[in-house]
Amino acid sequence: MNDSIIKRLMSLLSVKSIVTIALTGVFAFLSVKGTVGQDFMTIYAVIIAFYFGIQSAGEKKGE
Repeated sequence: MNDSIIKRLMSLLSVKSIVTIALTGVFAFLSVKGTVGQDFMTIYAVIIAFYFGIQSAGEKKGE
């Protein structure tokens, strides 16, 4: 069980995960502030779709 937790934490330290978490934080901040622009929404949606698409493809490949 402990090894599983360590592996999950290490996977969070990948560059794509850090970028996704940072962008989500910025998105949350801008949403609360009420100044989310259309350009940011487009970029955010593309990056999130790419991240979860890659993650989903990796899980299907591992089955």
